[in-house]
Amino acid sequence: MAIFVHNSPMTISDALKQRDLAVNWHPCTQMKDHEWLDMIPIKRGEGIYIEDFDGNRYIDAISSWWVNLFGHANPRINQAIKNQLDELEHVIFAGFTHQPIIELSEQLTAITPASLQHVFYADNGSSAVEVALKMSFHYWRNKGQPQKKRFVNLANSYHGETLGALSLGDVELYKDIYQPLLLDVLTAPSPDAYLAEEGESARDFALRQFAAMDTLLQQHADEVCAVIVEPLIQCAGNMRMYHPVYLQKLRQACDKYQIHLIADEIAVGFGRTGKMFACEHADISPDFICLSKGLTGGYLPLSAVLTTENIYQAFYDSYDSLNGFLHSHSYTGNALGCSAALATLDIFKTDNVLENNQHLIRYMQSATEHFKDHPHIADVRQTGMVLAIEMVQDKTSKTPYPWQQRRGLKVYQHGLKHGVLLRPLGNVVYFMPPYVINTDELQKVIDVAWQGVQLATQN
Repeated sequence: MAIFVHNSPMTISDALKQRDLAVNWHPCTQMKDHEWLDMIPIKRGEGIYIEDFDGNRYIDAISSWWVNLFGHANPRINQAIKNQLDELEHVIFAGFTHQPIIELSEQLTAITPASLQHVFYADNGSSAVEVALKMSFHYWRNKGQPQKKRFVNLANSYHGETLGALSLGDVELYKDIYQPLLLDVLTAPSPDAYLAEEGESARDFALRQFAAMDTLLQQHADEVCAVIVEPLIQCAGNMRMYHPVYLQKLRQACDKYQIHLIADEIAVGFGRTGKMFACEHADISPDFICLSKGLTGGYLPLSAVLTTENIYQAFYDSYDSLNGFLHSHSYTGNALGCSAALATLDIFKTDNVLENNQHLIRYMQSATEHFKDHPHIADVRQTGMVLAIEMVQDKTSKTPYPWQQRRGLKVYQHGLKHGVLLRPLGNVVYFMPPYVINTDELQKVIDVAWQGVQLATQN
């Protein structure tokens, strides 16, 4: 279909691009790129596919920034939202409640580690991290230890874009320009297995790296309120991965030095690592767990912070004590978002999702073995339903390509030409598909990625 603008035919897609670029400012984007890098208006989604106005379909191999679990326009989630829409769209969550949020909190406390018994809701992942940071600091103040006000993070970590969350990240690309605005944090070396010595196991490297964390916590225990980590995968930090023994040691150290442990499972929760939550791989329970992204199956913005009875009780007091936690969001506990989340959790329960994903996990592993022999692939790493392929200039030394060359962008462009949405992190190509993908579709993603890597690594 075409429309006429100034006597020239223009497709709907072209018209939408023009209208978009006239008014919109897109996230994580240098807008000037769109003078030559095509913007793609999307008309509809179904299952693992998104479709543009010209009829092109793309496999959403990155789950639309890691949020989509069970496909676009999932009939069961659709119906849950439609049913809720006829009853209640939203109500203030101060002084009021509703059935979907009660049921959601009951289910979340049932499936997360046992010590997590209370749920505080926010709108998105960054906001969840802000809640956890403030709650940890405020806890120590209420307990008469206001000097505990610093946080510890890991090198190469990422926890969001709001100022508190950004402070706890360590990816230069996102953080450096805003450094004058940020909290002063303590940073421990990452247990990232990519950094291990030749022949050193991921477990041994994690233990070696933990020694520095232990020393840091011991030296600063009196002033540190919490450590925050992304369990097992530093997602925005190029999908770097580490051994769960690090989490076990960290939990023990936090107990020893009386420091809270915050698990940022915003990206890795809800089955991404092969278990419902990444902390399960280490059999630990954090003091706070932050959840979002897949919580609503990729439908609506909603996040949750779960914490312990002990932390909850530190705020449970008479009004005139001024010990209450007065953090708030206008859309806290949105009924539509809660209904989408309940439908998402129901799919996990009825469809044996985690068990069925094991087949996809094994297939991804075996079907990408040949990447390891590529002269410009330094690492192929996988944790559950997340697999990453790191392109480098020199394989032996792991010398990266200069970032200015934007090799990953070539993979992205090649993918779109062949019906696959891949959005590499720098020079790291990764797969984080919806769980409803089948092996034939997964093979297409892998084949297109292989072709893209071949193209991107040509001199």
